[in-house]
Amino acid sequence: MTNRFLMIGASAGLLLALGACSNTAEMDSLKSQIASAQATADAADQKATQALAEAQAASASADLAAADAAEASRKADEIFRAGLRK
Repeated sequence: MTNRFLMIGASAGLLLALGACSNTAEMDSLKSQIASAQATADAADQKATQALAEAQAASASADLAAADAAEASRKADEIFRAGLRK
């Protein structure tokens, strides 16, 4: 009976040891995947920040172009009206 308990105990210990190794390998793999996902997220965040800055610059440029166009239109109207008054 004592031998049976020793065999069962040794088998359980071996299974726990194997399970722990498997879990450690799985944890290492999971940590690696998390690190990779974090790196991808960081790169995406950096690209999004850059895209936002470029979009803001483009918006400012478009606002300037619209103001220039409005000024050119106002001047053209003045010239046209001056021509009508003659």
